[in-house]
Amino acid sequence: MTATRAITIVLAQADADGPGATWWDTIQSGGAVGYVILGLSVLALALIIMHLVQIRRGALIPAVQLEHLDEVLAQGRVNAALEYCLNPDHDSYLTRILAAGITRYQKSAFGAFEIKNAIEEAGEDQTARLYRSTDALGVIGSIAPLLGLLGTVLGMVGAFETLSRTATPNHEQLASNISLALVTTLMGLILAIPCIALYRYFGNRIDAFASEAALEIERLVLHLESTGVSRPAGPTARPKPVAPAAEPASPTSSRGAAAGAGGGVSS
Repeated sequence: MTATRAITIVLAQADADGPGATWWDTIQSGGAVGYVILGLSVLALALIIMHLVQIRRGALIPAVQLEHLDEVLAQGRVNAALEYCLNPDHDSYLTRILAAGITRYQKSAFGAFEIKNAIEEAGEDQTARLYRSTDALGVIGSIAPLLGLLGTVLGMVGAFETLSRTATPNHEQLASNISLALVTTLMGLILAIPCIALYRYFGNRIDAFASEAALEIERLVLHLESTGVSRPAGPTARPKPVAPAAEPASPTSSRGAAAGAGGGVSS
């Protein structure tokens, strides 16, 4: 009956406040935990805007870069393509991966066989970096409900402490404690739901763009394999000089030597 009475008091106070209560008043009623959740909400909003700008096709696989690299590699200008990819002004997910492949292609004597391995390694590294950039959003979405639960526990503990102090508890203090319990849970859920949803959304976008980039890079690499562009090879061992083989004795000289040996025996 005590808990039911306390909830009834909170609802009655909310009805009495009516239009005077604002969202800021609600946030303030959440106490310190509410301010922490509010700060995380601002951080999450900044991360969402940053990911919307960074994780898009125009930033990861620019059409202008694709067109230029396709044209340069089709002409066999590997050095020009590498310089373009290494230029900081052209830095992107596409150029970072392709630069690693072209570098391995030029420096290794077996570049034609190793270029795909180099591109796969660079692609996995760049994709992992994109995933790591979204981890903060996932962490916020995971801990927000826990912070709301923490506020709930603190509010309920304060409510029961208020009830245990005197036979006639302070209704205003009791309502404040229960408000803390309810508001922090509400704020935690409001923050967690969009964060978790957007975390999965950005992860799916990374998968889609990584697959698309792999297809485009494979198409660009075909120019290197089809044109057979020359590249500086590593030092090769010089062949050792082979001594000239001894000339076989002619049949005439062999017969002469045999005849001379026969004459010596007969004498």
